[in-house]
Amino acid sequence: MAKQSANSTESWLPVRGIQNNMIITYNNLKVSGVKIAPRNIFILDYQSQDNVLISLKNFYNMIDFEFWLVVADRPVDISVYMSQLQLQFNEAQSPAIRKLVMQDINKCNEFINNNVVDTEYYILFKEKDPDMVQKKVRMLINGLASCGLNASQASNDDLRIILDNFLNGGKTTEFRTVMPL
Repeated sequence: MAKQSANSTESWLPVRGIQNNMIITYNNLKVSGVKIAPRNIFILDYQSQDNVLISLKNFYNMIDFEFWLVVADRPVDISVYMSQLQLQFNEAQSPAIRKLVMQDINKCNEFINNNVVDTEYYILFKEKDPDMVQKKVRMLINGLASCGLNASQASNDDLRIILDNFLNGGKTTEFRTVMPL
């Protein structure tokens, strides 16, 4: 019987690997970018909201290269917090404190049972030259800071989550989408 070759995502996806906070493609393009810390501007007064939105419009118009705005969901891991709550519950002597801690444990169980996720925001771009990648990342971070938003370079783990969301429809998997180099 002839051995069948398994079609995998990696066979058609042009990703060679992820390293140094960049997705490396087979044609040596580097995909990188920034992760933007979420900020609820709608709790600000109307003038401040308008200022942020105008700053963002100016920032986007300043970008002179192709980029993608990406929203990705990342599963929330509260297992350490849950363990700490369980220890507090076991050590608590007062029925009132035990009741409060148990309410927090129940809330955590709701999060776990409902697959609660953090929504993360990214600006990604592609570039051949690694020095230009760093220059563009700095420009994006500084530009977002002028809008009142905090950003940092997307990490290897962030990029894996983005690919995992794209390839698996947001479903959590136990395997890696892309093997490291």
